[in-house]
Amino acid sequence: MANVQDRGPPSLAAIGLSTAIISLLAGYYLGQARSIGLFGGGSEEYKPASVGHPQQNEDSDTSDADSASGDGYELGNLKSFQGSSEECKLVLVVRADLGMGKGKIAAQCSHATLACYKALFRADPKHPVLKRWGSLGQAKVAVKVENEEDMLMLQAQAVSLGLCAQMIHDAGRTQIASGSATVLGVGPGPKSVVDQVTGHLKLL
Repeated sequence: MANVQDRGPPSLAAIGLSTAIISLLAGYYLGQARSIGLFGGGSEEYKPASVGHPQQNEDSDTSDADSASGDGYELGNLKSFQGSSEECKLVLVVRADLGMGKGKIAAQCSHATLACYKALFRADPKHPVLKRWGSLGQAKVAVKVENEEDMLMLQAQAVSLGLCAQMIHDAGRTQIASGSATVLGVGPGPKSVVDQVTGHLKLL
């Protein structure tokens, strides 16, 4: 058997092939490490739009930068309704006097739904109402109200009952004046409790 020391130096082809293999392996593992955040995230890291300035879409009303109010009261005042096994629902109260189009209403209701969910989640990520609402189909009902004054009264009533109540104010980029209150989200909460606030309102 030939002695290893008798072998000549490696050929240029062998050196090139070895270098290529090492480079490929190093690049693969560095890429994997970066994708899981070991080096600050990938080059196309998702950056959500800041609150009140969502990403724009020129073909729809979702380009509006809207804001939610309702965080003024302590989230700790939200009741857990721990002992209730009742189905939960979220009611979206839409102002009919603004004359919003269907797409606009859909966008504003989406904002209100997300605002209510985030408020409950901030209060308690394992909030019993969120768990029940999520497991039973996330029921949502859209109703209408005639003016902002009535909407404000509904919000105050909801808060007094320990319900989440988030009001959406429009950015005013399309159909209505800036700062207009468009939709009030009430809940999610037990149906019987939410109905105390919105049960008398007509469906949208």
